[in-house]
Amino acid sequence: MRNVLISGFWGLLALIWIIVGLLYFQASRPMSENTQSQVFEVVPGMTLKQVSKELSRKNLIRSASAFQAVALIQDKQKQIMVGEYNISQSMLPIEILKRITSGKTVLYPVTIPEGYRITEIADLLEERGLVNKETFLRETKKVDLLKEIPTDSLEGYLFPETYHFGKFTPEITIVKKMVETFKERALKQELLKRARELGFSYHEVITLASLIEKETGKDSERKQISSVFHNRLKKNMRLQTDPTVIYAIKNFDGNIRKGDLKIDSPYNTYRYKGLPPGPIASPGLKSIIAALHPAETSNLYFVSRQDGSHQFSATLNEHNRAVQKYQLRRVGR
Repeated sequence: MRNVLISGFWGLLALIWIIVGLLYFQASRPMSENTQSQVFEVVPGMTLKQVSKELSRKNLIRSASAFQAVALIQDKQKQIMVGEYNISQSMLPIEILKRITSGKTVLYPVTIPEGYRITEIADLLEERGLVNKETFLRETKKVDLLKEIPTDSLEGYLFPETYHFGKFTPEITIVKKMVETFKERALKQELLKRARELGFSYHEVITLASLIEKETGKDSERKQISSVFHNRLKKNMRLQTDPTVIYAIKNFDGNIRKGDLKIDSPYNTYRYKGLPPGPIASPGLKSIIAALHPAETSNLYFVSRQDGSHQFSATLNEHNRAVQKYQLRRVGR
């Protein structure tokens, strides 16, 4: 009986060694010498077993069991991170494990244009497959991310820039990155100092910059537009800028009608004096600087020349002539 037990023990031990040897053999060899990468996706909720099977199904590893063994031996079974990873058949299982536990996911560039509203940013990111729009918009209500603003939205403070985000990046992480970029690029001491010299809060500066951003895309005109707004504010005149009306309209169809100018909204600068309660879009740094450093003019009016530029006027008579020249005559053609 004793000999049977001893024989059984050695037999079991030999079997274990054979299994370990096979697993080691499978784990120490790449699938092939093919270095071409493919995107491997670890989706939320995936377990080590599921990841291993998927790697095997995609012919990225020789053995799912061997891969699991490597992860368990290295105590990394719970360190696998959600995201997309570039993996090739030439990688060893231990290298693949290191990759999917590193968090170094595939990143996609996305450019947020200057002058985009929060809803437009959300649409763009959702189109790229990077966010859920409703979740993203909900996260932009977390104004504690930027204590300097006195409103209930981060409108104007998601800095327009080219970012790189991975699939499954949490929406709050994306919002935080955009706010941090705003702080780094636009919340500088010299800009804050200039705002104080003008008697503006920084929130008012960003609000004014957003109006400038929406009124012109020409760098040469930004300070001219700023001058008109500053002059009107000093004279206690209504700013009467169309982009604020558009912002106040819920479902803007591309045309401003006479009745729209009477909308009862604090953003309607045809109806209410002063700046609107907050930004109407995300201004770029050039518009922020223009808001702080307006051109020295006596202009109070401007009208589109229909070519992307504007005609500026100091008096209402001059402005009316410009409107006749660039707007009414064109309509009558």
